[in-house]
Amino acid sequence: VLSGSLGALALAVLTGFIRIVRGPSAADRLLALDFLTMIGIAISALTAAVTHRGLFLDIAIVLALISFIGTVAAATYIEKKTRP
Repeated sequence: VLSGSLGALALAVLTGFIRIVRGPSAADRLLALDFLTMIGIAISALTAAVTHRGLFLDIAIVLALISFIGTVAAATYIEKKTRP
């Protein structure tokens, strides 16, 4: 089950990279980057489940916090840039 989950996450990473490259707008690219960060969090959680080490859950929490702050900052920048 865990190897199948990692395979599905690898496919999701591929689709995320495609969206970053082909995204028609900056907002689409930002959303794809946030999507890839969430996949990284999921991989970290799966690694914690496989290795029985809580350190990977701490990494997932820190990654989620940094991703949230970065997404809010980038969305604010994009919104100010598009306003007249």
